[in-house]
Amino acid sequence: MRIPLFAVALLCLAVPAMAEEPLHLTIKDHKFQPERIEIPAGTKIKLLVRNDDDVAAEFESFQMDREKVVPPGKEVPVFIGPLDKGEYPFFDDFHQDAKGVLVAR
Repeated sequence: MRIPLFAVALLCLAVPAMAEEPLHLTIKDHKFQPERIEIPAGTKIKLLVRNDDDVAAEFESFQMDREKVVPPGKEVPVFIGPLDKGEYPFFDDFHQDAKGVLVAR
């Protein structure tokens, strides 16, 4: 069975782009480093969240609909997007002073 070329092109347009390299976010001293992450709008990303503290932390965002516990000394993947242009705050629900923002441009 042969698939028409235009059908393949439409399928490619329907799949959101995935960033090739994961982005890194570290939790240290109950703070996110970096506190601001910029990504291209319309792109799905893999965010690797590492907890360098000696207690559990959490990556949470209501706007991105993500919630992930990060055990002490561990790294967890969080898949995000694709997102429309805008700012998407995130925080550590276990340590309310830890806040950051992901900006889709």
